Amino acid sequence: MTSHELHVLSAEQKQALLRSVLRKRQEAAAGARMPDYTRQSYDLFMPGSDPELSEIRRFNAWVDSTIAAGCYTFETPRHEAQRPENVLVRENGELLPVVNMASYNYLGLSYHPEVIQAAKDALDRYGLGVSSSPIAGGTILLHAELEKALVDFLGLPGRGVSLFTTGYNVNTGTLSAIIKPGGHVILDAAAHMSLAEGAQLTRGEVHTFAHNDLGDLERILRSITRSGPARIMVCAEGAYSSDGDYGDLAGIAALARRYGAMVLVDEAHSILVTGPGGRGVAAAQGVLDQIDFFVITFSKALGALGGAVITRRDIARYINWYARCRLFSCGLDPAVTGGVLQALRIGAGEVGEARRMRLRDLAARLRERLRGRVQLVEGESWIVPVIYGSDERTLLLTDYMQRAGLETSIVQYPAVPRHLSRMRLFVTSEHSPEQIDRAAEIIVAAARTFGFALSEGAFAPPDGAPAAGPQG
Repeated sequence: MTSHELHVLSAEQKQALLRSVLRKRQEAAAGARMPDYTRQSYDLFMPGSDPELSEIRRFNAWVDSTIAAGCYTFETPRHEAQRPENVLVRENGELLPVVNMASYNYLGLSYHPEVIQAAKDALDRYGLGVSSSPIAGGTILLHAELEKALVDFLGLPGRGVSLFTTGYNVNTGTLSAIIKPGGHVILDAAAHMSLAEGAQLTRGEVHTFAHNDLGDLERILRSITRSGPARIMVCAEGAYSSDGDYGDLAGIAALARRYGAMVLVDEAHSILVTGPGGRGVAAAQGVLDQIDFFVITFSKALGALGGAVITRRDIARYINWYARCRLFSCGLDPAVTGGVLQALRIGAGEVGEARRMRLRDLAARLRERLRGRVQLVEGESWIVPVIYGSDERTLLLTDYMQRAGLETSIVQYPAVPRHLSRMRLFVTSEHSPEQIDRAAEIIVAAARTFGFALSEGAFAPPDGAPAAGPQG
């Protein structure tokens, strides 16, 4: 179907088309043996040391085979902005209309007209980029305005801000600037890869405690401090994106104070979405002022790109100079800075509060529609993970769902344990109840087709793996 043919269809015709495609995919998948290429996965192509770069050759052969089979669902271009519904353009030019639940544009601010206008205004005044490192010549007045707005929004007077061009770099840069050889980084086992890699860059000792397990964290802290004071950073998150649950930030902050450790909290998926005024999980748990390094990313609810760490003013100044990924990178571009500043203003106001309330209701609705029918990771957040089990299901399952009219975010090994692969459903405030219901219907149909529906008996991953249960 061409782009023109798609756009002239009425809403009823589009729904009829989606239902027809869904039936055909169910019939095709029923009883089908999974092809050999579905038995290969991302982790198989990670190791390699031979001069022929054999893992790259094998990886590309795998991608080519999935494309040839018409099942390659990754890197698929979108037809427009990250709205609740979108059109995917597959490798062969095929257009697939979908309910978009793969985007973490939680409050729909990336395409808000006032945000777009603010970005255009900044572009007109400052140009496309700042063309220099922030320390050298790449700082503009708009950067300082955004820094002040972040401090005011959090209600932390006297704090400083260090801006980065990606949220990933906030964590790697902050950790490598503050923790040196001889220091210690303690990570929650579910922490994001940016924290794990940042910990490695410190060249200090890296420890991991079981997810949200305060007893395990205290065991590590006690062991480190047994011989005397040490520089320690405990790293956790406000909302964990793989499981959709919250970090026990109040408990972590209390333990850190007891043992003289610092605390870094990454609120990437929770800032502007939860807590009083949208100030995150730390604020909701009453410990915002006890977080030494408060990390925000601009790519989720703020709808843009980049991030920041809010910390003591003297420490922020030091990070500006000694976070190498910041010092040796170009500064945050003007259009993004202007857009983020306006998104923050909207999200902190009445519009933001109304969207947060709507988001909570829609997430609860989706969980209600799915509970008891598929294996959920239980929680209360706007991230709804559905476990489908084996990695071997991934390619055919994601292809099936896209053709049925739904796109989700997939997480599989090594990001999660084997046989606990999952689709993450990112609910936004701009989804409609009808879109939520349609998404649930497609997921349940997929679960019946691919053998992970609870309604057909207890969930049992293949190959004798343990059944999935709530994580954290």
